[in-house]
Amino acid sequence: MITTEQVKELRDKTGISVMQCRKALEEAGGDMEKAIILLQKKGADVAAKKGDRDASDGSIVVKSDGTRALTLILNCETDFVAKNEDFVNLMNKLADIAWTDGIDAMREQSPALISDVVLKIGEKIELGTVEEIVGEAVGAYTHHTGKTAAVVVLKGGTADVAKDIAMHVTAMKPAFLSQSEISEENKANVTEVLRAEVEASDKPEEMKAKILEGKIDAFFKEQILLNQPFFKAPEQTIEKFAAANGATVEKFVIYNVA
Repeated sequence: MITTEQVKELRDKTGISVMQCRKALEEAGGDMEKAIILLQKKGADVAAKKGDRDASDGSIVVKSDGTRALTLILNCETDFVAKNEDFVNLMNKLADIAWTDGIDAMREQSPALISDVVLKIGEKIELGTVEEIVGEAVGAYTHHTGKTAAVVVLKGGTADVAKDIAMHVTAMKPAFLSQSEISEENKANVTEVLRAEVEASDKPEEMKAKILEGKIDAFFKEQILLNQPFFKAPEQTIEKFAAANGATVEKFVIYNVA
């Protein structure tokens, strides 16, 4: 006969519901280790059955030490689960493993760890983007929602300056670092959209070309990080803010929960 104490012990060890713990103990004939294995197997089976469901929500964690940043996205089905303590603990554990032992080691361990939490939570959970960035001065910032994060790499300067710029990036979401990153395809796509806007106006034809050129320049100026007014000191552009702190911006990456 399975006792209440056995069920409590298994629940304390696994965090899984009382009913599931009792069923596992009954199937295992009261053997605690076998019951744990049965629950682990069931977790893997549950995860596999949820494979065709949409895990489009989730959260982001970034670890950084000033010269290195590791970003990990863990996806789930709903924002409610993305805020669940077990989900958050799993995300942080995976990030800790990747930070300490490497991304490949984390990927090897992740299926079993994820399956355990899927069994508790009942939603599909899957690993999203995992990326490591290194540089002379690296700063990272995660928005309080956990849905957007940014990593900035500087040449010169400090990690604090890089973090300030990363905070700006999460708020302003620039598309390009500098003018040189804008491709002909980018220009063509924007021109096509803005031309339709200009053509719909009642301005004289001779003015439309100048208006279109001005709109294109304004659009890209707003999208270039180095040209954007720094949100903490709008009188300075990001380029000038970095230079005032002995730095140039080499790279930025924005991460979003898909």
